[in-house]
Amino acid sequence: MATAELETEAPQAVRCWIEDGRVCIELADERTISFPAAKFPRLATASPELLKQVTLRVQGKALRWKALDEDIWVGDVVAGRFPNRASSRLRN
Repeated sequence: MATAELETEAPQAVRCWIEDGRVCIELADERTISFPAAKFPRLATASPELLKQVTLRVQGKALRWKALDEDIWVGDVVAGRFPNRASSRLRN
């Protein structure tokens, strides 16, 4: 019996931008995804100007907001893994 080979390569972003309070990501496989910035506590309280300062890091596998000290793995976003609000409050 043959087994299917699972893709283990992490999703890679080629572009990221902010639109109407959402973080939008264009992936290397031509998909476009977005999520509300409010899903991440540091992004939720950031000004629109700070949100726009996102950069791609680690060959497009991570998003970085230097001024906010926030790093988000693209693979986590694609998989729908967002911080638990209760545990985020405990860390602050």
